[in-house]
Amino acid sequence: RSSDLKYSVMHPGTHVWPHTGPTNCRLRMHLGLVIPEGVRIRCGNETKVWDEGKVIILDDSFEHEVWHNGSRFRLILIVDMWHPDLTEQERRT
Repeated sequence: RSSDLKYSVMHPGTHVWPHTGPTNCRLRMHLGLVIPEGVRIRCGNETKVWDEGKVIILDDSFEHEVWHNGSRFRLILIVDMWHPDLTEQERRT
């Protein structure tokens, strides 16, 4: 599939344990919509925080996990897109 679009809501106290995505043929874009203090994501060896109105792009085939130690819900928009290193042929298969 070329792209997916979904919202992700996370409530305070949530920890998404380390995991990997199913493929390295995509990149995942996170757009911060409602971002309280105390929320972060680790992908590989890098830990980031979301900012409202800003985008984080990650390759979720790398191990990643999320922590929510804030006091209100977190909301992001997730958009999957083709990895830019894929050829047209690879995208069709």
